[in-house]
Amino acid sequence: MNDFTNAAAVVTGGASGLGAATARALALSGMRVAIFDLNVEEGNRLAQELDGVFCKVDVASPESVADGLAKTRDDLGPLRVLVNCAGIGPVAKTVSRGAAHDPALFAKTLAINLTGTFNCASQAAAIMAAQDPAGPDNARGVIVNTASIAAYDGQIGQIAYAASKGGIIGMTLPMARDLADKGIRVCTIAPGLFLTPLLQSLPQDAQDSLGKQVPFPPRLGNPSEFAALALHIVTNPMLNGEVIRLDGAIRMAPR
Repeated sequence: MNDFTNAAAVVTGGASGLGAATARALALSGMRVAIFDLNVEEGNRLAQELDGVFCKVDVASPESVADGLAKTRDDLGPLRVLVNCAGIGPVAKTVSRGAAHDPALFAKTLAINLTGTFNCASQAAAIMAAQDPAGPDNARGVIVNTASIAAYDGQIGQIAYAASKGGIIGMTLPMARDLADKGIRVCTIAPGLFLTPLLQSLPQDAQDSLGKQVPFPPRLGNPSEFAALALHIVTNPMLNGEVIRLDGAIRMAPR
């Protein structure tokens, strides 16, 4: 098992939802966590709670990512783990009321979800690759990306979101192959319906209705369950190049 205790771990989108749960899990396992987010208030609050650091980072900007990673390395030491959770989920159809999908919204979704994931992963991998091994098998680090079951079962109005998450899935194996000789593993989690801030804003009856669509367990996923899988990927050396659906066996209907 890989033991990256006291090593630095970056969680993008770490101020809330799946990212915040993952940051807590990594910190409890003994890692020093850097929160990358645009939400300064919540990001600083969680970083203080976890005795980590907060970096205001726009993942769509390579320069912003580089600044955040440099601060992480300076403040927390060798970087061994990156978990990419930053993303947006706009709703818009390919054609709606006779109008084509806003191309700027489509491009923004890909810039944050797909290119943002790539920016963080590629730059973090370069840092990891330059460090000495820190575990069995000459392991240097682990990257965990976040896709979505929408990549497979994209619903009406999810064209941009599904495309961006499908791209993350498509990157997983070639990225793992690219980084294999450097001792860096790459996996992706494709979560289903989870109790993130977006779903928490819905009325309780709407949350219950969505949860009942899940075959088993018939409820919304808890962010801590996503975090548990992310932590397992980090610690299990044989998980590499894989996309794991975490969805209670749901397959989404068109709407």
